[in-house]
Amino acid sequence: MKIFLIVSLLFTFFTPDIFGQDWNAEWISVPELENDSNTWLAFRKSFDLDQIPSKAITKIGADSKYWLWINGELVIFEGGLKRGPNPQDTYYDELDIAPWLQEGENIVSIKLLYFGKEGFAHNSSGKAGLIFFSQAPGFCLKSDRTWDSAKLQAYKTTEEPSPNYRLAESNILFDAREDLEDWQSNLSVKMKNSTELGPAGSPPWNNLVLRPIPFFKNSGLREYQAQEVRSSNEFDTIVCQLPYNAQITPYFEIDAPKAGQRITIFTDNYLHYNGGADYIRAEYITREGVQDYESLGWINGHKVYYVVPKGVKLLSLNYRETGYNTEFSGSFECSDPFFNTLWEKARRTLYLTMRDNYMDCPDRERAQWTGDAVHQSGQAFYALSPSSHSLSKKWLLEIVDWQREDGVLYAPVPSGNWNKELPGQLLATIGYYGLWNYYLHSGDKKTLSHVYKSAKNYLKLWERESNGLVKFRGGDWTWGDWGEEKDIELIYSAFYYLALKGMKNSAMELDYTEDVTYYSQSMIKFDEAFNSQYWTGKAYRDLAYEGQTDDRVQALAVVSGLAKADKYPQLLKVFKEERNASPYMEKFVMEALFQMGEVDFALERHKERFRRMVNNTEFSTLWEGWNYNDPTYGGGTVNHSWSGGALTILSQFLSGISPLEAGYKTFQILPQPGKMEKASATVSSVAGTIKSTFENSSDQFILNTEIPANTTAIIGIPSGFTKIIVNDALVWENGRYYNETMAFIDEDDSYVKFKMKNGNWKFKAVEKRE
Repeated sequence: MKIFLIVSLLFTFFTPDIFGQDWNAEWISVPELENDSNTWLAFRKSFDLDQIPSKAITKIGADSKYWLWINGELVIFEGGLKRGPNPQDTYYDELDIAPWLQEGENIVSIKLLYFGKEGFAHNSSGKAGLIFFSQAPGFCLKSDRTWDSAKLQAYKTTEEPSPNYRLAESNILFDAREDLEDWQSNLSVKMKNSTELGPAGSPPWNNLVLRPIPFFKNSGLREYQAQEVRSSNEFDTIVCQLPYNAQITPYFEIDAPKAGQRITIFTDNYLHYNGGADYIRAEYITREGVQDYESLGWINGHKVYYVVPKGVKLLSLNYRETGYNTEFSGSFECSDPFFNTLWEKARRTLYLTMRDNYMDCPDRERAQWTGDAVHQSGQAFYALSPSSHSLSKKWLLEIVDWQREDGVLYAPVPSGNWNKELPGQLLATIGYYGLWNYYLHSGDKKTLSHVYKSAKNYLKLWERESNGLVKFRGGDWTWGDWGEEKDIELIYSAFYYLALKGMKNSAMELDYTEDVTYYSQSMIKFDEAFNSQYWTGKAYRDLAYEGQTDDRVQALAVVSGLAKADKYPQLLKVFKEERNASPYMEKFVMEALFQMGEVDFALERHKERFRRMVNNTEFSTLWEGWNYNDPTYGGGTVNHSWSGGALTILSQFLSGISPLEAGYKTFQILPQPGKMEKASATVSSVAGTIKSTFENSSDQFILNTEIPANTTAIIGIPSGFTKIIVNDALVWENGRYYNETMAFIDEDDSYVKFKMKNGNWKFKAVEKRE
């Protein structure tokens, strides 16, 4: 329970500002200065207390990860974040350790993992180190040369194959014959004094930046759902079933008849579904007798395989699930089971791709590709509790704080072996669906202001044509989408317009009047030129493009506002004929169709395209491509959150919930039911819980809403009825408004709208118009 207390306290009252480097503590390491990849170190300090302080705020910096015990009790399971907040600096953690202290002798013990190699989500400092500082009235504990330390010789690296170059993690081999047993709590286990490497702020770790996300959830050890034994002459392979694709650390307890026997552990994602690149496994070498072990490098999959030599007796097999600290507090359910499954699979995939950062996938890369993060952040606002917003904030801050000296933004970051610009993804990040969408849902004006300045500098790199269009900027990797038939110049042009739109909205919120004028005029000129130059009468198309008409471009034109309603009939024909978009871009197609009022076809097309992965009962997650292990989609992982865009659309458009003012001070519930008979959605917003539930039939439409305190909701009842009743009172009939206590707004071809304050409201529309 204490572990969960830390998680909640950290998120409640710690803010992600840079803490002054006044720790009065030293970075320390072992005397041998072990800096090889996959190095594991032990640190320990004993001290006496006459009185337990009410609080003991403690700051811990580590390169790269750590596990903390106090008086033999595990306090933090996997602390630290992959490095770093920018190319130079390092994250640190903060927590109150007072609940674990006792009068008399105390022992603080830390196991440290140093990745020691670059990755697509980690920037190695080149040196293993720990810094620790805890202070309270009458109490100060700081890391220095008096701390005990040792290299944990039992931890080694397996032989090839090793994880691919995108991963900073290594395959962990633990040789129990060399284990330094009981070092965490037994002071008679001899260790050496530590080596001091410099005070807080010293290179190569430089400034220490407070971790901006909560500590990870920790389920404790759990039982597998089922186990199957597959035997050969030399080994038993025990295949353990997880309830869903999860981030786990595997555990076992065994009785080994002799030392030197090797146990191998991996998942089905290692064996089959790794996206075409080597993933992570674990190995263990026994000592004689009863022993237990938990491999601390997290892995994921639906199944866990233990390959155990004959003669080794299994006493127990378990796993620990860890992951980002948020709750599944959003919800969606409708009368079509397909979309219920899709929504839940999308949320499971989203959660699986959240940890230190948003990840494209948790196996092949663990990389924060920023185009993926645009979709993921949008899903998190509807599916998860507000604690998830911190990961979106971290993503946006890292994108701009890793900006190159030439003004170029790049992704993924953090990264030690990649610095390439992906223009389309970066435009999406600083634009309407990235930065602006984050601000709308969070109300976080401080982050908006910080990111805006760097985003503006990046946008300046895009040169304009005299007619207002943008010159093509291929960047370091001209990537628009997986698959074929990409009209790449128009994909980038549409994302550029969305960037202008998002930046204009941001400038308005920040009172940058000149910028608002510039972006507004740029959008008008761009719109005119785009429609003049690229509209063929049937679709948008670059004159130099020779492939099939690109449905992605048409979708982006609609959702950006470049395509007006008069073009919708022709665009609908394109959407009915073309199927070029990947699962990533299909989100924009679905949204475009909803905006065009083509709700039923939007659902029909999405069901057609996603049927294979939604109906597949082997996987709880959505895939990277239209089929898993498809080389067309970079190998095709089975857990790619860019495929979950329908989660956002179903909550935002079908159920109709979306913010109009930052932080949901004003929001709307404008359902678009089409032929859907029922749908219900819950959004756990920063302003409180919002609910929308409708029943839709041929002769009536019923909408139940829950509106939190201190907010205003614009409620829309689909047009076509003659009467509207609210909480059993007639309020509107044939265009005439009857109730002065409720704010009727207007009526158009789509909705009759009302402005409502907090409370539970039941709207009933009856008697269809002839």
